[in-house]
Amino acid sequence: MERTLKENGKFRYVEAGEGTPIIILHGLMGGLSNFAGVVDYFPNQGYRVIIPELPLYTNTILKTNVKAFARFVKDFIIALGETKVVLLGNSLGGHIALYFSKMYPELLRAMVLTGSSGLYESAMGDSYPKRGDYEYIKKKAEDVFYDPAVATKEIVDDVFATVNDRMKLIKTLAIAKSAIRHNMSKDLPKIHTPTCLIWGKNDKVTPPEVAIEFEELLPDANLFWIDKCGHAAMMERPNEFNSLLHAWLKERNI
Repeated sequence: MERTLKENGKFRYVEAGEGTPIIILHGLMGGLSNFAGVVDYFPNQGYRVIIPELPLYTNTILKTNVKAFARFVKDFIIALGETKVVLLGNSLGGHIALYFSKMYPELLRAMVLTGSSGLYESAMGDSYPKRGDYEYIKKKAEDVFYDPAVATKEIVDDVFATVNDRMKLIKTLAIAKSAIRHNMSKDLPKIHTPTCLIWGKNDKVTPPEVAIEFEELLPDANLFWIDKCGHAAMMERPNEFNSLLHAWLKERNI
């Protein structure tokens, strides 16, 4: 996915296609490239796909939290001139989408969550982060996927560089604490946004029981499984992910 970053004031983003806007929210250790399959597919189906760079490591420490990120997304949508969007979030991005749906439901047409935090997630474990231990980081990166080969050297190197950057490490831990603090279990029954849950059956970070709980607590949610798939379904199994999501969007007339 070689696409030029656009700029609009403080916002930097990738954009493709025209039509119903799908705004993608990446995870803590994920980047724009994780959604290459979505960006390649949906613009050909009548959708405008937009991926903003989230200010995970550029906000001040006081604004390094789920609530501030949701406000950033709201400001971004307004800057784009959109009024009703689909939010698609993976991992932390899903958590931001959930908090957004709590605060700004009037801006949402639908929400798509895949491997979302917000209820529970197993990140790096109690020993996180063994900053200098490359093999430890490599194993943790491989655990994100069903097929460890998906964790390329480039991905492992990016994670390793992040946890060995002192300020990024501080902000990573601040985000992790914020995610625990902003547990959504009590809010979910009040969120009536149509929600598509697409989950890897072999997700070790947000295990299958998390997806089941999301479906039970959200009033208007549909859960779909992808077999032999880990925490980042849109990345590990892009064809299945796109097919499931597109069928759901059509069924909902979105």
